[in-house]
Amino acid sequence: MKRLLGWFLRIFFHLLYHQFAWTYDWVAAGVSLGRWNEWIKSILPYLQEGRILELGHGPGHLQAELLRKGLTSFGLDASPQMSHQAMHRLQKMGFLPKLVRGFAQSLPFEENTFQTVVATFPSEYIVDPPTLSEIVRVLEPGGQVIILALAWITGEKCLERAAGGLFRITGQSPEWEDRFLEPVRDAGFLAHVDWVDLKTSRLAIIVGQKLAKKLLK
Repeated sequence: MKRLLGWFLRIFFHLLYHQFAWTYDWVAAGVSLGRWNEWIKSILPYLQEGRILELGHGPGHLQAELLRKGLTSFGLDASPQMSHQAMHRLQKMGFLPKLVRGFAQSLPFEENTFQTVVATFPSEYIVDPPTLSEIVRVLEPGGQVIILALAWITGEKCLERAAGGLFRITGQSPEWEDRFLEPVRDAGFLAHVDWVDLKTSRLAIIVGQKLAKKLLK
């Protein structure tokens, strides 16, 4: 049953991110009980300066927030549908977005380009060794990878409890284990988890710092 559910969710998320990308905002808002944008904005305090690369920029909401703040932000996504949505949204807002199509396992950027790499609720690709190796490559020594990894709905109202239960059943909100940090640490980052407690939800943000070259030797 668990394997079947996992297969169904992979198909569902693939369609949501591609053919049905136009429904993404509605679905995200629905399953999070309207908290999705609040969750995304919770990562902004970690993104304050320097060049920032967002992996899986989706419909462009975080890009918009970063550009509003005057930050130097780049975005990468493999989905042509999401790329179109984000480009249209950002240009309509008067921005000149720096978005590229591509895969996180083969980033089209030079070494030591970014001070921060960020991803919000990424799929399994984020812990692929090639992805983490590429993140290490494009980050400057001392740079950080910031991953908004998980969210739990903690409210006690009936609808909130139902949504929280659905997240657990589908595996979107598993019990936290320190082993979730292992792929990031194995890639050479100093990594820890930060907890962000909101009014009726809790977020896990993984923070990994690339070691300076002299420390890597």
